[in-house]
Amino acid sequence: MDTKILLENGTNELEILEFTLAGNSYGINVAKIKEIITYQPVTPVPNSHPSIEGIFMPRDTMITAIDLKNCLGRGESEKKGLFIVTNFNKLDIAFHVESVLGIHRVSWRDIIKPDITISAADESVATGIIKKNDKLIIILDFEKIVSDINPETGLKMSELNELGERTRSSVPILIAEDSPLLNKLIVDSLKAAGYVNLIHTENGQQAYDVITQCKEDGTLDQHVRCIITDIEMPEMDGHRLTKLVKSDDATKDIPIIIFSSLVNDEMKKKGEALGADAQLSKPEIGNLVKIVDELVAEKHLDR
Repeated sequence: MDTKILLENGTNELEILEFTLAGNSYGINVAKIKEIITYQPVTPVPNSHPSIEGIFMPRDTMITAIDLKNCLGRGESEKKGLFIVTNFNKLDIAFHVESVLGIHRVSWRDIIKPDITISAADESVATGIIKKNDKLIIILDFEKIVSDINPETGLKMSELNELGERTRSSVPILIAEDSPLLNKLIVDSLKAAGYVNLIHTENGQQAYDVITQCKEDGTLDQHVRCIITDIEMPEMDGHRLTKLVKSDDATKDIPIIIFSSLVNDEMKKKGEALGADAQLSKPEIGNLVKIVDELVAEKHLDR
């Protein structure tokens, strides 16, 4: 199956691959997928997490295979089906699924964010729900699934300790991140690094509403001099936000840092085409602070 369907940059659309587990439909952003292959035997790893089936090398790259059915508490998968081979946060991981049904092109505005009746925000493995042909497709949070198995794959908070003593900075930074946990970690990290003038929003639309209001009030320089954005977010994604900011004469000079698990070679090209000033993979929290430092110095944002 071709997982490289072309999407124009900044249209606020994404491709969702629908797959099945235990009779239910789930989804994954096509941008995370490298390939889909038939299940093949794996080599078990001693003392590994119960959801890790093992490792295999389809070519020259070692890939960890994760039993997604086991992760979701639906039992163990049979030795058949498919592997969805993914790449995010600089990791190659194969997720074992039963079958693949197809690809849906949707707008981020069409994705329903699960509420607290489903699960607490910091515990949920569902990032959104879409309805197709009277069927609900649950979009899974693959980053959380992997970090729950091995927390070391998440934000490397230890990197902050290497930055040493920091001076306080009043540079106003706007953050767009839909994960409550990551939003808090980014805010806490920036505060620890001396950046205390922060506005954090849950998605690109909320961030753009802040920018629009500041433009109307004539307070843009006081409230938004740097933007940090995720890519995958409901209502408006980070690429759409970047396009809107960089195509407006009033905001085009505001530096934008894309901080996302989806930053790979292909996505970097999209970000560059939209005018992003920097792009980092999510584990690199220490590098995020360094990039903010560099942009503050280079563009004299502290003045």
